[in-house]
Amino acid sequence: MEATTLLTVAPTGAESAKADVPALPVTLDELVRTAKECEAAGAAVIHVHIRDGDARPTLDVGRLRETVRALRENTALIVQLSTGGAVSDSFEDRLAVLDAEPDGCSLTCGTVNFGDEVFANPWPFMVELYERARERGVVPEFELFDLGHVAALHRLLDRHGPPPGGRVHCDFVLGVPGAMPGDLRTLAAAVAALPEGATWSATGVGRASLPVLFAALGGGGHLRVGMEDTLTIAKGEAVTSNAQLVTRAADAARLARRPPMSPQQARGFLGITAG
Repeated sequence: MEATTLLTVAPTGAESAKADVPALPVTLDELVRTAKECEAAGAAVIHVHIRDGDARPTLDVGRLRETVRALRENTALIVQLSTGGAVSDSFEDRLAVLDAEPDGCSLTCGTVNFGDEVFANPWPFMVELYERARERGVVPEFELFDLGHVAALHRLLDRHGPPPGGRVHCDFVLGVPGAMPGDLRTLAAAVAALPEGATWSATGVGRASLPVLFAALGGGGHLRVGMEDTLTIAKGEAVTSNAQLVTRAADAARLARRPPMSPQQARGFLGITAG
């Protein structure tokens, strides 16, 4: 069987303002258009943050439901909703994201310094989110910002069992100020600490995007790219669209002789049933 690469696009995030980044997709129409472009470029998963009518981050469940429905109607992409939201969102609002019935969700395995702020993910919240995801058949992607998060993942699986679909897939986020640096040595150490049989993607934030992309491909991992994580395509050159970043990642994967997975292949890889 041909080796392939899972490509996830994270098009929006909760950090950048539309006024500062005009190409950022913040309306539903912009997000759907972006999703279609990124699917055509090679993405199989879309990691979704949404904005309100004033382009501010929101976890409004009605808007999330509408977003999930629109993405399913217009693409074959796996719809993965962020349960991180913005650093100011409450735990209850973050848990309620699962009410929108996505294919998958993010599950961050610990608290981390996030620039000048703190992204809080205490153990009781992690367990509650994991149990709710298991009950509803929503497949979590375990977000790992630090080596301690890998240890917390082991603890979670040991105490609460495997996720829906039985596949443990993680995403290392490297390059956030206060978390793991975006270099090969750190990524290799984190990968070596994973549970046996786990698969992984890697995300490089900002200037770490390309070093992490190449390290992940060289180490047999998968990729997450998008304007949530990086806003430049080269030094001093702004990203014009998320599809531009997906295209670059897909081209690199093909050069590595691991072309992008289709969304259908990705469902089998992640243990996700049809949406």
